[in-house]
Amino acid sequence: MLVRDAGDAWQIVLQPDHGDLAGQLVAAWGGEGFARPARHASAVLAATRHDDGWSVWDRRPRIDPASGAPQNFLGVDVIPHLAFYRAGVEVVADEDRYAGLLVSMHMSGLYRQRYGVVPAGPMRLSPELRARADLFCDQEEERQDALAAELGVEEGERWHDYALLQVADLVSLFCGLGDLEGGSSRGVAEAIPTAEGGRARMTLDPLGPWRLRCTPYPFAEQPLALTMVRRLVPKRDWPDDAAFRADFVAATPETVRIFLQG
Repeated sequence: MLVRDAGDAWQIVLQPDHGDLAGQLVAAWGGEGFARPARHASAVLAATRHDDGWSVWDRRPRIDPASGAPQNFLGVDVIPHLAFYRAGVEVVADEDRYAGLLVSMHMSGLYRQRYGVVPAGPMRLSPELRARADLFCDQEEERQDALAAELGVEEGERWHDYALLQVADLVSLFCGLGDLEGGSSRGVAEAIPTAEGGRARMTLDPLGPWRLRCTPYPFAEQPLALTMVRRLVPKRDWPDDAAFRADFVAATPETVRIFLQG
């Protein structure tokens, strides 16, 4: 889950809700100079469900033992992450083979510095965890090659759509972790894929509460109205995970609207 300090409360966005926002971004992609994916429905499905594996963890969220705050997604251990994410890949691939290819690329890319498509530093892992992650990535990359061959996918197509998935993921993360409500957060999305096969750099500048200007603007409609589900959990010192979960479950999900414009 995505956790942001919202003053008197913690704003929490569950990973599937983060994925839903990413899917909305891919669904709207295709403004002037930005190519809509050829396998559009599959690309939207991949973005929407790229983090479905996290649902296992999000059912029983925890507090961070060091800070006492709700544990953000970055604090989850590698071994369970590999296990539940692989399950998510399996389920998506069973429904849509091309979407499964993209979700598999996303997963292995997290441990491969996003394949250099967007800036990402190396994960600091112990030798044992690095070996486990590398084995996982090797296996997923074998799956990806097999799926690409089965579907007749050209390299340019899948890397274009992988890059788009990374941009949708990062913009959705920005929306969930930035102070959009206060209108004070500025973001950058690197390497957004263009129609000519190149890459562009998009900036996200605040225009007011829940409103951002995108430069350049890659979406087919303007302004673009998005929705994001969040929960506001009042802050307190939780004695244990069970106490936090009780407050988390009691928090009413709220749908906020986010507007993007050029």
